[in-house]
Amino acid sequence: MGRGYSFRPRLWALALAAAACAAGIALGNWQAGRAEEKRETPRRVSVEGEFVPRHTVYLANKTRRGRSGYEVVTPLRVRGSTSHVLVNRGWVQAMNEVPTPAGELRIEGLEREALPRVLQLERGSGKVRQTLDIGAFAAETGLALEPRVIEQHSPASDGLARDWPPHGIGAEKHSAYALQWYSLAALAAALFVVLSFRKVE
Repeated sequence: MGRGYSFRPRLWALALAAAACAAGIALGNWQAGRAEEKRETPRRVSVEGEFVPRHTVYLANKTRRGRSGYEVVTPLRVRGSTSHVLVNRGWVQAMNEVPTPAGELRIEGLEREALPRVLQLERGSGKVRQTLDIGAFAAETGLALEPRVIEQHSPASDGLARDWPPHGIGAEKHSAYALQWYSLAALAAALFVVLSFRKVE
């Protein structure tokens, strides 16, 4: 009787391949999302209202000129409305209490659909976080948040730096990373199939 091949996968190999594929796809999706964020074309907007400082959040690990610090995000109650909008007010190096301008004011800047996403295993809480999901933060605070974020460019007496990185830079890099992760997932699946064929009598 001649020799042939039979598809007989091992359980441990199946588990390993499934884990590698899942990780590759998840990381590829994340990098693809980051590329889309970089390609986003913000529009210039202005809004009047009053900050709600008790809900200020510090986004950690934000760099400016090689220095790590925090971006300060505070909800703004829109004038003549019960709705609020998140304002990314600027960058500060040291984690301390940043003064929040009081009273009615006018904020000018660029409108974005969301804050940049980061890869994290758990949802953040407290004053210091990695990022903010608008829907989750609205549920947490009870604020009626609009589905947008304003990147503040107008001056204010709060000591924050507003030298924002140019938009659109780095999209190609994230797309390349996404392709690499998707390719690794495909390779893991292909190796599993090939190595699962064994000779039989």
